[in-house]
Amino acid sequence: MGLTSHTVLALAVLLAVVLFLGTVLLWPRLSHRSWRSVSGRVALLLATQLLLFCAVGLGVNRSFGFYASWDDLLGREQTEGVVTEQAGPGGAARTVHAVSAGGLTAPPGARPDSLGRIEKIEVVGRDTRIASPAYVYLPPEYFQQSHAGRHFPAAVVLTGYPGTAEALYKGLRYPQTAYQLAAAHQMRPMILVMLRPTVAPPRDTECVDVPGGPRTETFFARDLPRAVAARYRTEKEWGIVGDSTGGYCALKLAMHHPDVYRAGAGLSAYYRAALDPTTGDLFHGDQELRYRADLLWSLDRLPPPDTSLLVTTSRQGEYNYPDTMAFLGKVKPPARVASIVLDSGGHNFNTWRREIPATLQWLSARLSE
Repeated sequence: MGLTSHTVLALAVLLAVVLFLGTVLLWPRLSHRSWRSVSGRVALLLATQLLLFCAVGLGVNRSFGFYASWDDLLGREQTEGVVTEQAGPGGAARTVHAVSAGGLTAPPGARPDSLGRIEKIEVVGRDTRIASPAYVYLPPEYFQQSHAGRHFPAAVVLTGYPGTAEALYKGLRYPQTAYQLAAAHQMRPMILVMLRPTVAPPRDTECVDVPGGPRTETFFARDLPRAVAARYRTEKEWGIVGDSTGGYCALKLAMHHPDVYRAGAGLSAYYRAALDPTTGDLFHGDQELRYRADLLWSLDRLPPPDTSLLVTTSRQGEYNYPDTMAFLGKVKPPARVASIVLDSGGHNFNTWRREIPATLQWLSARLSE
């Protein structure tokens, strides 16, 4: 029985109810002060609370899709994703296999020209006046004398909401994976600019230029690349990748600004701007702005952008699967689209770590074209 199955959830709820009723019925018999009675009461209370916790946890996991299977929950699901290029006119689908991504541990006193460096910077938008911290991963080649003066491909890496930028290198291990892939000659050395899409905290602006509010889309499309390019040796065209909310932002920015973002990848992305208490009113009655923030609507009604897109999902455990399949079917040339479809995987770090190696390899190839 799968972790997200109705049977498992129903069984957990049934057992919790039975144990609760059993506790009520047996409690008078265990009212004595003997060690057996006390132990029995403690055992019943602990077992009831444990089953209630399991039932609630299974229900929450089923609703939000954090884990897709028992192996996913226990961290045993390690099969990495592969990128499948969607067939274009007269072409066949092509699969690109990812290499295994090992760990990257910098020894004390390690020089940046051997393992690279992560720098924390403050990005202040010249046009939007939005300020946000970011972490910049510079590959070891950036510091090597043989590459002095060389410009490097760059990619923005976004978390979900609310997320922390630190999670991108501590939990999702983007720099470590990029280092291993580059060392294995599976991708070009790349600069990674890691930050949250939440640049007006605590509000989730969904990377929208909110009327009368934060101009988040302009910050990511104009201010951020310009500010980073002024400080580091980056190539002109960028890539962008993110998970969940960050994945939605990555796809939208690549579609809306193909002159800036040559490629965009959305891991477990959704395709319409969320509207809830964390976002507030993003559109202020502007129906055109609302439609523009709907990626499926945009693919149907707007000219296709000249950019490359990558979407990821899972057949079991991801609730974006139907919309992802619809997205893949709507992309038209000159836009290009590829996908990573896992057999199972939830909305969580373990799933995204399985997809990141192939995603970075795909992104590097798109920025090398």
